[in-house]
Amino acid sequence: MEANILMQFAQALAAGTIRVIDLSQPLDAATAIIQLPPEFGKTWPFRMEEISRYDSRGPAWYWNNFSCGEHTGTHFDAPVHWVTGKDYPHNTTDTIPVERFFAPACVINASREVEANADFLLTQEHVEVWEEKYGRIEAGSWVLMRTDWSKQKDAARFLNMKEDGSHVPGPHPDLVPFLAKERDVIGWGSEGVGTDAGQAFRFNPPFPCHTIMHGSNKFGLASLANLDQLPPKGAILVTPPLKIVNGSGSPCRVLALV
Repeated sequence: MEANILMQFAQALAAGTIRVIDLSQPLDAATAIIQLPPEFGKTWPFRMEEISRYDSRGPAWYWNNFSCGEHTGTHFDAPVHWVTGKDYPHNTTDTIPVERFFAPACVINASREVEANADFLLTQEHVEVWEEKYGRIEAGSWVLMRTDWSKQKDAARFLNMKEDGSHVPGPHPDLVPFLAKERDVIGWGSEGVGTDAGQAFRFNPPFPCHTIMHGSNKFGLASLANLDQLPPKGAILVTPPLKIVNGSGSPCRVLALV
């Protein structure tokens, strides 16, 4: 009798035939958070407060309280996060069908270009060149932009704020509708603090990844790490956010099966 497919999967994990790659950044008080102009509301930084640690507050247990914004550290963006995605059914972290948290990944390496230009934008032309080598992006896939930006451990350098705003790579505004409409991807992932480029507030439309991806009922992943350990194609992402009622997003332990 043919072995059960889930048993085959478990055996492949145990044997190391399938590797699990952690695509998440550590989450602590030093984690960089998105910076908005002073007239807008502010997200909380990550904070942790010890409740007890095998002491008079609790002799046999250790635990903590923590607080942070939904979009802190490596995190998942749900469609309801943006005004363009607010009217879809099942658009919050507690109502998205759970099978959508498993999807293949296409990884496009732009690290060399970003090393020369922090404001580098990935274009449709770049993607089409990638497809000539690796094949068409299949519907329902994540597209991840590898920039190696996550290797910048200093928060100030990671945010790269100047007088005119942040300077971080991301998708060109013309690429986003191509991926959302013509390739029907499940979402876009980046290594920056958000899914859009640092200067995306100047684009038309502003913040095109948020505006168009969420407006197309797609997802986002931000502050990813270790994309250099993934193949251009073939990995499966596991991306479940916390089941926050009416949540617009959540810190997320993003895993890749390779």
